[in-house]
Amino acid sequence: TLNIIIDSILEKKGIDVVSLDLSNLQDAMAAYFVICEGNSPPQVRAIADNVLEKVKQLTGQIPAAREGFGSLEWVLLDYLDIVVHVFHKNKRHVYQLEELWGDAAITTTYNPDGTQLIHKDHRISLPKAE
Repeated sequence: TLNIIIDSILEKKGIDVVSLDLSNLQDAMAAYFVICEGNSPPQVRAIADNVLEKVKQLTGQIPAAREGFGSLEWVLLDYLDIVVHVFHKNKRHVYQLEELWGDAAITTTYNPDGTQLIHKDHRISLPKAE
C-alpha cells in the first residue's frame, strides 16, 4: 500500500514527498507517515482524491478517517498502518511533522521520477551501548 500511495502522489505532481518509518516507535499511531504538499487547494484535492481512488481500486482499502477536505490546507487520510498528510505548501512548515517525528527509523524522500533517497536511518546511526 505504501508504494501505491507514493505513486498516486507523484502521479499528481506532489511536492517534497517523504515517508517516515515509525514502526520502531512505541508511541507512534501508525507504522508510516507519508507527507507531501501541493501548490494550490485544487492540487491538494487532486493528490488526496488520487490516493483515495488508487488505494481503493488496487487494494480495496478505504481510510478509517479522512479530514481536511473543507479547507484543503492539510488533508489527512488514515489507513491505520499508514497515515497520509497532504499539505498546502503554505501550511506544511507550520506543523513540521518531519521534525516532530524526527526519531523515525528511516526517512525516505521521493524524487518526481519516483527514485528514492534515504537520508536518515537511526537504526544504523545509533551508537552501540558499551
